[in-house]
Order: sequence, then C-alpha cells, then structure tokens
Amino acid sequence: MILINLLPHREVARKRRREIFQATMAASLLVGALVAGVIYWWFQMMIGEQQQKNSFLQSEIQVLETQIKEIATIEQEISALRARQKAVENLQSDRNLPVHLLSELVTQLPDGVYITSLKQTDKVVTMQGMAQSNERISEMLRNLSNNTPWISKPELVEIVAAHVALTPRDQRRVSAFNLRFQLMRSSDVEKVMEAASAAQSASAPARK
Repeated sequence: MILINLLPHREVARKRRREIFQATMAASLLVGALVAGVIYWWFQMMIGEQQQKNSFLQSEIQVLETQIKEIATIEQEISALRARQKAVENLQSDRNLPVHLLSELVTQLPDGVYITSLKQTDKVVTMQGMAQSNERISEMLRNLSNNTPWISKPELVEIVAAHVALTPRDQRRVSAFNLRFQLMRSSDVEKVMEAASAAQSASAPARK
C-alpha cells in the first residue's frame, strides 16, 4: 500500500524550525538575563563590602587623628614643663653667681687695680675702676679671658687718664677703665670643665 502525504510538509518544517529558533532565543535571553542578574548581584555585594571597609577605615583614621592631636598636645605640655624645669634650675644655680663673681674678681684682679662700680644686667656685668697703669689693665683682661670659666668675653669699653688725690698735696695719675663681660651659668661652667678634663685625658697618653 502506498502512502501519499498531501499536507504542505515544507511549510510545516519551516514553521517547526521557526518555533525551535524562537524557543532557543527565548531560552538564551532568559539565561543571559539570569547571568547578568548574578553578575550584578555579585558586583553589588563587592561594592557593599568595600563600602563597609571604607567606613571602617574612615572611623579608624578619625580615631588615629584624635590620638595624634592628643599626642601633639602632650608633647607641647612636656616641652613647656621641661622649659619651666630648666628655668627653675637656672634660677637656683644663678643664686650663687654673685658669690662666684666676687670670688673670681678677688682672685683674678692684679695688684694695683681697684673696682669703683659693678653692675649686672641679666648675664652681662659692667665694671668700672682704676688701675695704676695700662699694663695692669692688660694683665686683668688676660686673667679674665684665660684663667676663669665663670667669666666670658671680657671687653674693654673705655680707658682714660685720671688723677686721684691721696692727700691735698699728693695726687697720683691713674687709668680709669670701663669694661664689660658675660657671667657664665653653673651648667655652662660644668660643661666647660668636663670638656677641658676630657681634652686633658685624651692628651695624657700622647705625652707619654
């Protein structure tokens, strides 16, 4: 028996291929949308985590900035306390400076030199007096420059000839002088003494 298909099979096959294509396209779109949704969700999750990390870092940075400000304030307070402590120590050591000054002047002034005025302003001392000759003044300047750590930078301001009346008939010619120098603090003198002692100790083996 021979079977004959009288239906338009080409149209049916074309329609079937179109339906398959449409179904495939719809499935592809669905899969693509699903993949895009998953990727979008993943990126949103990563962005959220990064924002949380940024917020945590910002809070920690603020804490550190506060701590840095506190440390800076503490350092300023420490510096102020050290300055006050240094000032108190200097005041305590400066109380004995007049004693050292008079002691050194008694030791370093040569015979024939007399002091008539002594004035101290801060660490600068102005001294006026008379000497029997200019050579006595030169000797005094050398002594003050080289023989005492308590006196620094002696400078002769003025020297003039003058007369002193010992009796109504006896007048002596003298040299009136005016000089100034700086009075050293006890802490500075200790440093000078330590440096001199170290230099002497270093030179001792070389002499041997």
